[in-house]
Amino acid sequence: MKNGSLPFIAAFVLIISISSCDHIEKVASKAAVTDTTVKKTEEVKSYDIALVDNRKDPACGMPVTAGINDTAHYKGKVLGFCSAECKAEFKKDPEAGLLAAELKK
Repeated sequence: MKNGSLPFIAAFVLIISISSCDHIEKVASKAAVTDTTVKKTEEVKSYDIALVDNRKDPACGMPVTAGINDTAHYKGKVLGFCSAECKAEFKKDPEAGLLAAELKK
């Protein structure tokens, strides 16, 4: 091997090393953005039980002290629900749900 080719080989190895490091940083950066996005979508709304007029979820009967993730206004009352699904179920027959809600006095 000629002495003149050694600098070219060293430069080639250096370029490959730098390119590899840059790729790793980009992948790590993309993973960090993905992790943050996932955490934001997993967040669930939660409401204070003092803000609602019911003791139990009008659709499933779960106590509101276990958690409120959705609310609705009906006949001047604020009702708390454990989920959007229970709120949708309540809307099908709100009068029956209102009776099951155990309203606070």
